[in-house]
Amino acid sequence: MNSRITTLSRCSGFLVSTTLTLAALFSWSIPATVAQSMRNQESIIAQRIARLQQSEKRWIEVDLSEQKLIAWEGSNKIYTLTVSTGKSATPTITGTFTVQSKHVSGRMRGPDYNVPYVPYIMYFSGGYAIHGAYWHNRFGTPVSHGCVNLRVSEAEKVFQWAAVGTPVIVRR
Repeated sequence: MNSRITTLSRCSGFLVSTTLTLAALFSWSIPATVAQSMRNQESIIAQRIARLQQSEKRWIEVDLSEQKLIAWEGSNKIYTLTVSTGKSATPTITGTFTVQSKHVSGRMRGPDYNVPYVPYIMYFSGGYAIHGAYWHNRFGTPVSHGCVNLRVSEAEKVFQWAAVGTPVIVRR
């Protein structure tokens, strides 16, 4: 019986030391890689914003930290609107995109939602879109499943103003 306990203790010690060694090795490389990737994306976003501000082009900026959508023409602000973006469990993606398609109305579905007649949808990356939201009034707070929600009247203004191909910059 004692030999089994000694063997188990040695095995447990081996597992603990192996786990600690692996944790120490990866604690340096994984966060550094993630941090570098985030810095690269932030740099790309900053460069894209600088180029767009030097142009006359229409473009959309979504500031996740401020919960704002800003419609720009070059360096001139056209609209500054309060939005509701993705909650922490379903965050809004960051990066540089373009409006891929526009739909006056449509149904949006996911694992825990099924919303008919979503107004003024502008998809910018896969299922991520800027659109009107009639089902809540918590703008300024992240509550969505990753989309950028606007009040319906404001979504209509942005929908009419932007065209397919309009750049969309989503940043923290």
